Amino acid sequence: MSYYLITFRSVTHAQRGEKVLQRENLRCTLQRTPRWMEEKGCGYSLRLWTNEPGQAVAALRMAGVPLRKVYLQMQDGEMEELRL
Repeated sequence: MSYYLITFRSVTHAQRGEKVLQRENLRCTLQRTPRWMEEKGCGYSLRLWTNEPGQAVAALRMAGVPLRKVYLQMQDGEMEELRL
């Protein structure tokens, strides 16, 4: 199953993002970012349960929550960075 991952610089930003998305009725799960991504300074992320990541990104930006990057994880495990 494919899913989207939004990365954050800190756990505080990720927690704020989780609250924003919950208020918007967008399902997400706060989690540690995969180890290979931590080298890029992304320690925490939100895993999105939606097919519309743009809606989540827009909500986070409107609320002033600083996010790092958005990725799509494919069924084969490959991660693709998205520009939203």
